[in-house]
Amino acid sequence: MGAAREQPRRLGPGQSRCPDCGLLKDQVATLDHDWVLLEPQMRPLAHTVPVEYRWIELSDGRVTIYGVCPPDTSQRCRIAHRLVCSARILPDLWPWLTALRAENARQAERQEQPQPPRPQGEWRDVG
Repeated sequence: MGAAREQPRRLGPGQSRCPDCGLLKDQVATLDHDWVLLEPQMRPLAHTVPVEYRWIELSDGRVTIYGVCPPDTSQRCRIAHRLVCSARILPDLWPWLTALRAENARQAERQEQPQPPRPQGEWRDVG
């Protein structure tokens, strides 16, 4: 065994497919050294999300459950994908979450549909 010339690679955040619905989700490390799938591009105001479902992003890129109640009214949080996964049967926790789950179901359906064939030739210039 020799000394490594490079720094060891670290697992960083990225995207992963949900095993249930197949959509790409953000895979983020937690303070407990676990991984959680979070809904990408979804950062609701923290006071609109129940305390036990608020994931707050830390400066090092990890996330943690944010249990302070009530939070600052401008604080944003992340939510776990399992709450909006269209392949899971869940109770209606709050109305906008149900709407997001329905949109994820539409995205999953579109993902499974084959794309229309592209024309092989170039389009004429009609302008």
